[in-house]
Amino acid sequence: MFENKERTELAELGEFGLIKHLTDNFKVQHQSSIKGIGDDAAVLNFENKEVLISTDLLLEGIHFDLAYVPLMHLGYKAVQVNLSDIYAMNGIATQITVSIGLSSKFPLEAVEEIYKGIHLACDKFNIDLIGGDTSSSKQGLVISVTSIGHAEKGTVCYRNGAQEGDLLCVSGDLGGAYVGLQILEREKQIFLENPNIQPDLEGKDYIIERQLKPEGRRDIVDLLAQMNIVPTSMIDVSDGLASEVLHICQQSDKGVTLYEEKFPIDPMTYQTARELGLDPTVCALNGGEDYELLFTIKQADYEKLKHDVDISIIGHITEKNAGCKMISKSNVVHELKAQGWNAFKL
Repeated sequence: MFENKERTELAELGEFGLIKHLTDNFKVQHQSSIKGIGDDAAVLNFENKEVLISTDLLLEGIHFDLAYVPLMHLGYKAVQVNLSDIYAMNGIATQITVSIGLSSKFPLEAVEEIYKGIHLACDKFNIDLIGGDTSSSKQGLVISVTSIGHAEKGTVCYRNGAQEGDLLCVSGDLGGAYVGLQILEREKQIFLENPNIQPDLEGKDYIIERQLKPEGRRDIVDLLAQMNIVPTSMIDVSDGLASEVLHICQQSDKGVTLYEEKFPIDPMTYQTARELGLDPTVCALNGGEDYELLFTIKQADYEKLKHDVDISIIGHITEKNAGCKMISKSNVVHELKAQGWNAFKL
């Protein structure tokens, strides 16, 4: 990964020296960040707002593969997937802590790449890095990010607020991250068989970026506030559309009807899925890692967002006994399942 002349062993800095080296260029931007890095604990003051906290853990070999994931992208993504949980509560993320476990194979230069990605994400989304930890690891690279944010009282969105008749909406498009992952896995296998063959990713930039460099949808939270819409329920699409819809239905004690023809699937996602022998709809339903926002709104709010091209209305909430259904393009009714759903495969 790095030539010897560029390699600085982490032991040369020690734990506190490493933390100082990596975080010196992170500046505190929020008034709510009273004290950041440099003491035993951070000090925050959100006054009268509701405080939101979420943690995600990324493990090498489970959540990412360093064979094709650039370290800077990994740092960026580690922050993004965590901010997405705050946005999924209709909140604004303001601070993060980052803890990292490293094996001896990683020199300082590799860790710097990870923190470049973290810094890029913090700059783009106006986030303060206020703490964390470093440790040695015998199981490969481990990254844990805790995100902290806030929302005005009365505007926090939970998964359990969907009501019968509510419209089910989703931002952006679906399935791209999963199809991008399939392309990366395919090229990895080709490389392992013949290291002289260069990866063929031409024309697939969008879906590759959907996998390697996802973007949390802070803009949707801002847009809903501008429209004066408080969703009745909300969740982010991390595990696939079907899984997230079922979470909302189970926690709201409701059913749902989805319409396949309404699913927002990018043309590149659709075409590439077909090339790989995959059903684009199944990729959207069960792929995951899109980090779009899935939410329900009252029918009275429909007029406010019906013309927004980045929000699709894909179904509606029903009473519990109606079940969780998807109506296919050919008007066939399918039971919605989170995984292992075979009825729709070609």
